[in-house]
Amino acid sequence: MDTTTVLLVLFTLIELVLLGVVTAFFLRLRKSEALVSSLQARQEEFLNKLQFNAQLEQELVSSFQDRQRQLAALDDQLETQAKRLEKLLTQAREYSKSPSFLRQIILSGHKEGAAPEKLARSTGLSLEEVQLIIDQAT
Repeated sequence: MDTTTVLLVLFTLIELVLLGVVTAFFLRLRKSEALVSSLQARQEEFLNKLQFNAQLEQELVSSFQDRQRQLAALDDQLETQAKRLEKLLTQAREYSKSPSFLRQIILSGHKEGAAPEKLARSTGLSLEEVQLIIDQAT
């Protein structure tokens, strides 16, 4: 074989090797493009999930703020009711300590047959005071 033929065969072999290398490069490039596309899709999915989570967090914060406002309003109402009940208790204590009310309790209890000792304990008066009220009524 002459040199031209050898060179021609050698160049043909080199071209075939280069064609194989280029083909392998394009196959790898295609795989890389598929991988990049997959990564982009996952990134978009991740961003969508992040956005959804941010919306949920905002709704939770908003709901928490609403509940805090409701609790504050309920606390104010409770304070008002507590003050009102305290006034009513004070009035009830004053009324229950009034002599006319104690006299009525003692006399009605005596009519029902309650012992003077029991009446004295329930009213907070002494036995002598209870006896005096009963004696004055009869």
